[in-house]
Amino acid sequence: QVQLVESGGGLVQAGGSLRLSCAASGRTFSNYYMAWFRQAPGKEREFVAAIKWSGGSTFYADFVKGRFTIARDNAKNTVYLQMNSLKPEDTAVYYCAARIATISHYNYWGQGTQVTVSS
Repeated sequence: QVQLVESGGGLVQAGGSLRLSCAASGRTFSNYYMAWFRQAPGKEREFVAAIKWSGGSTFYADFVKGRFTIARDNAKNTVYLQMNSLKPEDTAVYYCAARIATISHYNYWGQGTQVTVSS
């Protein structure tokens, strides 16, 4: 099966930057979408960004457009989320997810990494 491991979370001041990494094992993800979701305390998990592995097309939630960038490194089977201009409301556990392109839901999930943005 697909294994996803996030890293790169931490504590940062508002306006700062973090880069999250998601290392994927098991295969080359040529037929996959990979994504980042986040879940803040007391809130539902929400979509942040996604990337189509083949070709690298990207998709973003409105609330992160212009601030976050998703990218992948094919050789490393790694997906990144570059987060700039962070706001306190970005505080959440960030999860990496993956799905094969032919299904509608993300069925592989990482363990999550905490991002905390202070005022």
